[in-house]
Amino acid sequence: MSMKHAHDDVIVNYLRHLEVERRLSPHTLNGYGRDLGRLRAFAAARGRQITAMDRSDLEALVRDAMAGGLSPTSTGRLVAAVRGFYRYLRRRGDVGENPADDLHAPRTFVSLPRFLSTSDVDALLAAPDVSTPGGLRDRALIEVLYATGLRVSELVSLRLPDVRLDQGYVQCLGKGRKERIVPLGDVAAGWVKRYLAEARPSLVTRKDPPWLFVSQRGARRLSRGSFWQILKDYGEAAGIRAHLSPHVLRHSFATHLLERGADLRAIQAMLGHADLSTTQIYTHVLEARLRQVYDTFHPRR
Repeated sequence: MSMKHAHDDVIVNYLRHLEVERRLSPHTLNGYGRDLGRLRAFAAARGRQITAMDRSDLEALVRDAMAGGLSPTSTGRLVAAVRGFYRYLRRRGDVGENPADDLHAPRTFVSLPRFLSTSDVDALLAAPDVSTPGGLRDRALIEVLYATGLRVSELVSLRLPDVRLDQGYVQCLGKGRKERIVPLGDVAAGWVKRYLAEARPSLVTRKDPPWLFVSQRGARRLSRGSFWQILKDYGEAAGIRAHLSPHVLRHSFATHLLERGADLRAIQAMLGHADLSTTQIYTHVLEARLRQVYDTFHPRR
């Protein structure tokens, strides 16, 4: 019997059991069928029988589903379907131990972060007209956000003393009023210097406010809502089709660092995550890319 047929038979038997013994609705059965079809395809790609899958295989299945963009609700259902399926196999004696006995979706599971390609980031950075004060401010804004991965609230709250251009870092107040220091690259620092020298003086119309990035009228700091709109407009001008927000640039910062070999704990510190598990969501993006490269190029995949 081929591996595919073996997979299909055991899955069909389980779904029939759910239909007859558990009296599940057709809608629920269809969902379980899709989930177990994902399990079947994953096992086949690894050259494994479903009955030979172990805990690490099933954890990899969940990570693969997350990396593929499966929603939190659907991932939870996938885990439930797999756990029920292996309980069924254990009762039948098809597996010696249940590899899914304590399988769970990650406790802090969230949707996979959206992020831009480096070419999209380049196009976005090039969109502002830096011959105008407002455009120069916007270029410096976007450069700092991509260079530091700050939250938008942290970015617009930066004060002039918070940016240490000569030392190459910014100091910000994050969640829980926790202060942290984040490196600022030479390119972003250069744009901030140019903004401070050429644009900010002409934007400030009254008593000099303490904020680094001021509004178009110059009397107050730039608001979060204004920056969201600024980013959206430049994204459209740059022809970026992907969803764009300040948080997407924060995710791009983290993902691009990880792709280039940055340590996860260093990224955690720069992002201001209290728990490393929050930062680990980025590893799923990297794993998906590594898998794609492997499947594309390895001669014995």
